[in-house]
Amino acid sequence: MTDLVTDMDLDAAMDRYRVELTGYCYRMLGSSFDAEDAVQDTYIRAWRSHATFEGRSSLRSWLYRIATNVCLDLLNAGKKRARPMDLTAPQHQASAVLNERPEVTWLEPVPDGRVLPQTADPAEMALAKESVRLAFVAALQHLPAKQRAVLILREVLAWKADEVAQLLDTTVASVNSALQRARATLSGTRIRESESADPLDEAQVKLLEQYLSAFEAYDITRLTTLLHEDAVLSMPPFDLWLQGRADIAAWHLNQGIGCKGSRLVPTTANGMPAFGQYRPAASGPGHTPWALQVLEISDGKIVGLNAFLDTERWFPLFGLPERLG
Repeated sequence: MTDLVTDMDLDAAMDRYRVELTGYCYRMLGSSFDAEDAVQDTYIRAWRSHATFEGRSSLRSWLYRIATNVCLDLLNAGKKRARPMDLTAPQHQASAVLNERPEVTWLEPVPDGRVLPQTADPAEMALAKESVRLAFVAALQHLPAKQRAVLILREVLAWKADEVAQLLDTTVASVNSALQRARATLSGTRIRESESADPLDEAQVKLLEQYLSAFEAYDITRLTTLLHEDAVLSMPPFDLWLQGRADIAAWHLNQGIGCKGSRLVPTTANGMPAFGQYRPAASGPGHTPWALQVLEISDGKIVGLNAFLDTERWFPLFGLPERLG
């Protein structure tokens, strides 16, 4: 009878904690797909060893311990995610070339619903969204694996130092030291400010409406007025990135002219506003997937245009249509 109760408790915990564990693994690994795989591996390991779980910690802590070990194993294998801005200097439109870097393991976007547990506390939700922003997750990639785990557990998930020490089989002093080093590293990493997508305030709603209208009309002059003066455009899996209104505008009017006539479908990613972009079909009527655009907004302007071009991966994940009529 005890085993049956344990099995039921484990099943319930797995269901209850799936989203928050996926969010934890995503912050650790920088990949939505790797995070899903890590949680699945966590559950497999949990089932295999649940008979040895003696209840000295909560089921939640036990699952986090297993998930941490899964992530550390993956990170020790050399997996490190990057954005184009981590690898090269910005190019200028006149000489810009789309150079694909298949050897690079790119930082990936993630749907909010996969990694952000629902909470009635606005402050908790704001912190959760802040901690899955592309810029923040990219900055985490600069930390050694255990420092990354300590920072996420202490700063994002608000675990106590002794709880983290128990999870990592180390001392409180070691946890505090790792946290201090992680903070110092992040303070030296330029993390660009951006605002969350939900709930949108009136100014953000207006900005996104203006962006959608300008992009679909392909009015690049009007679109440019919505950008911050040093806004960045990136397009993984290409290592190209452009900075500044002039170069971004020129790109859209030259190399990117194929985007003219596109349609946009709103969504959210990484706690930020996003759009599925569909370009006119190469043959026949309708529009076909081209990019998942994730927008970073700050102080009423767009500071980042992240166009993820591998639509065969992203559109099904975000529940976006295969084609627009």
